[in-house]
Amino acid sequence: MSGIQSAGPLISPAEILPARKPLWLKVKAPGGSNYLRLKRLLDNQKLNTICEEAHCPNIGECWDQLTATFLILGDICTRNCGFCAVTHGKPTELDLAEPERVARAIQALGLEHAVITSVNRDDQADGGAAIFAAVIRRVRELSPRCSVEVLIPDFRGEEAALRTVVEAAPDILDHNIETVPRLYRDARPGSRYERSLELFARARRMAPELVTKSGIMLGLGEERAELLQTMADLREVDCDILTLGQYLRPSQQHLPIVKYYTPEEFTELKGIGEDIGFKYVEAGPLVRSSYHARGQAVEVLRKRESERGEA
Repeated sequence: MSGIQSAGPLISPAEILPARKPLWLKVKAPGGSNYLRLKRLLDNQKLNTICEEAHCPNIGECWDQLTATFLILGDICTRNCGFCAVTHGKPTELDLAEPERVARAIQALGLEHAVITSVNRDDQADGGAAIFAAVIRRVRELSPRCSVEVLIPDFRGEEAALRTVVEAAPDILDHNIETVPRLYRDARPGSRYERSLELFARARRMAPELVTKSGIMLGLGEERAELLQTMADLREVDCDILTLGQYLRPSQQHLPIVKYYTPEEFTELKGIGEDIGFKYVEAGPLVRSSYHARGQAVEVLRKRESERGEA
């Protein structure tokens, strides 16, 4: 890893940002029939989603397509990232019945692709890895045709915890690098850039055929050279899928937005990502880790099969 450490004060958002959000960030309020059906099911099963906890702007579109990212291990995070709307503090006890409820909800919805993520659980010796593995296995039992994507924390760099998840054989292993190394202290306290990169390197050694994925938020004050270096660093550890989206400030207590990237800039970055070897790049102002996740999975898994056939 050769991350660029260019310093310099962040530009005041008031100096560079328009008074209102750009038009390309406008979304319609949720409320379709499928949205209401999914919300009722989640409420009845006492399940959490990152869609709600993180105030995702795509919740209306995704839920109307019966796509949701299930949030396991509770809804209280042991870390306090400067960009994240999820509640932080002292978590509750682990819910050992959660894997069954998540798998039953996925079965009831008839999902063809499920995304499972979690809060950080640094209070647990394995970071909650065993619960991740239990969810994967139970989904496989109840919905064998459903592909499973897990968006995991770094497990504090514990290799055994990562192995627990990898050996449960998810179709896609996702871990977000989030931003450039210079901004980690403010954006991701408790996390380390090098540790996140090592997670991908370890996962590739454990399961060479595993599809891996990461995401970067734009607009926190990263410089172009830093962003491109972070993309290159992810390719050095053979990350397959990259998502690039605009950071949107959840509240005045969170990190400010330093820049709004235009749709044209996202298109350019998508091309750069494809040129340096990512098998799939999802880039756009409203893109989040799980946005169009099923389409990404289908495309990358198809390419993998094609590569095997040509070998």
